[in-house]
Amino acid sequence: MSRNRGRVLFFINKLFYREKKAYHEVHLRLQCLDARNKQNLTQKELSQRTGITQADINRIENGTRNPSLNMLNRLAEGLGMRLKLEHK
Repeated sequence: MSRNRGRVLFFINKLFYREKKAYHEVHLRLQCLDARNKQNLTQKELSQRTGITQADINRIENGTRNPSLNMLNRLAEGLGMRLKLEHK
């Protein structure tokens, strides 16, 4: 494999990983927001259920905060859902 081809493949893989990661982050945020809205919960009410500040819930939904697994689990429980992680 030529050196330039290797660099191009590395760049493509890096770009694909970044796009795939961004897709999953957006999908997760939309699922959280959709579940909250379907239950007619305000961010403040979800905050009270989960112990996560309303400001952090707002940041998660707007994509300016990346939640930890612990935080995701608390959000899921507060929404009456179960967090399920899969490795593919």
